[in-house]
Amino acid sequence: MKTWNDCVAFHGHECGGLTIGYKAALYAIKLLKLEFSDDEQVVCIAENDACGIDAIQVMLGCSIGKGNLLFHMRGKSAYSFYNRKTGASVRLVLNPRPSMSKEESFAYYQACQPEEMFEVKQTTIAVPEKARLFNSFVCDCCGEVAGANWIRLSGEKKLCLDCYERYDRFNV
Repeated sequence: MKTWNDCVAFHGHECGGLTIGYKAALYAIKLLKLEFSDDEQVVCIAENDACGIDAIQVMLGCSIGKGNLLFHMRGKSAYSFYNRKTGASVRLVLNPRPSMSKEESFAYYQACQPEEMFEVKQTTIAVPEKARLFNSFVCDCCGEVAGANWIRLSGEKKLCLDCYERYDRFNV
């Protein structure tokens, strides 16, 4: 199993945010009986893109490239974890902490047990489908290759999102 030092090495420094992700991963491992995900067995949907995400990647093997680390940006220190093998899931929401300095915050989180840090809730988002592979097409305008799900038809032309002019009758 990976360690705190592995997380620090990956992230580049110690900080409170990394600690939050580390403790969330440890708690998810305990609650859902998770193991490191070499494919898509474990899924994490994070509601932020802060330092803690690096610890989740290291501890659980969730990554954007594998399609088992997804973002539902809400600006919250909240993480939904899914165990595809068992169907179990949990949403961990960071509890508020007293007002303190950055250094005090790091020490505070380091001293906390995961059970003290997070409120355990039911997940509100269904487990995402496994990552799909899409055909690729060359944009008829810029010549760059884009996945089929990102190509738009304009007349007879296949255009990437950068070249496609969206039709919208409302200029909102």
